[in-house]
Amino acid sequence: MTKLVRTEEETMLADAARGFLDEAAPVTKLRALRDAGQTHDPALWQEMARMGWTGVLVPEAAGGADMGFAAANVLAEEMGKTLSVSPFLSTAVIAATALRQVSDGRATEAMSAIAEGTRTYALAIDESTKHDPEATALRAERVGNGFRLDGEKRFVVDGGFADRLLVLARTGDGLTLFDIPADRAGIERDAQPMIDSRDAARITFSGVEATGEDVLGQVDDAMTVLAPALRAGQAALAAEMTGLAAGAFGLTVGYLKERKQFGVLIGGFQALQHRAAHLWCDCEVTASAILHAGRMLDNDPANAALAVSLAKARASQTAQLAVQEGVQMHGGIGMTDAFDMGFYMKRARVGAEWLGDYGYHAGVVARLRGF
Repeated sequence: MTKLVRTEEETMLADAARGFLDEAAPVTKLRALRDAGQTHDPALWQEMARMGWTGVLVPEAAGGADMGFAAANVLAEEMGKTLSVSPFLSTAVIAATALRQVSDGRATEAMSAIAEGTRTYALAIDESTKHDPEATALRAERVGNGFRLDGEKRFVVDGGFADRLLVLARTGDGLTLFDIPADRAGIERDAQPMIDSRDAARITFSGVEATGEDVLGQVDDAMTVLAPALRAGQAALAAEMTGLAAGAFGLTVGYLKERKQFGVLIGGFQALQHRAAHLWCDCEVTASAILHAGRMLDNDPANAALAVSLAKARASQTAQLAVQEGVQMHGGIGMTDAFDMGFYMKRARVGAEWLGDYGYHAGVVARLRGF
């Protein structure tokens, strides 16, 4: 298998991101946020806006940088290494991609606000413990010239603090995507910190009024807008998990080089060397899958589903392997809160479930390959 490598521009972007995140958003920052009971960092988001990251997928005409999906994945991967806490995936990737599918002034204004860092989004699509947009039961009943939304959404990442919600609802002959303010009358948000100390929410819609202007795209045709956004989010999440695996691997190797047992560095034990080498190889293969997914989204988005699902499935497995090996090679202390490996393990668990778990994406790969 040929290993894909970053371009010179991608390498420069990764290096710049790494320098910024190591200083502005190290794992110690996540620990401090958790200890303070905070699930997000507004100051970090504003810093990202000043660096142009919030507009990575926003067209230049709307004030963005329009660097493309591969670049967004590079940023997400670097964020994963330090477990940065921000609405980057839900806002700068998923919402921005959905808005790009619509050609009107409202969408342009919304994308400009994202690029400026003045508007955040959350994606409200799932209603059960598993990702399944097609199973949406939340109803949007027609009332006069508008709609009335009733139902519940679960596992809405960043839903506790987002300014606006992208809500998937079942309408007369299909599914419709709504872009509505999170504080609209009838919306009740139950913010629930996840195990990785980030924000998610259970959101209840009780007689929420929406107009035709709140529809993103066309009525009964949500997936035309939503499907590209989901693929972009899944690829970026896979990239974040690949960065997470690399961060956990770095912690583990560092520990192998400093921990002594019976007066000998444990990194000198051949069995541990073999396990570390296997993990490194797995990380490298997955990193290639991430690069491929980003380039497919940039160059052939209509046929990117296979590459994206392959990347998400591989990233879930690689992240799980990285944190499991990290805990085992750290020994008992790997399970204590004094060491950072537990943060990586918790983030890996959440990332594996969000936007489709391994089984979901393995099923997509099998279907697209004709199995």
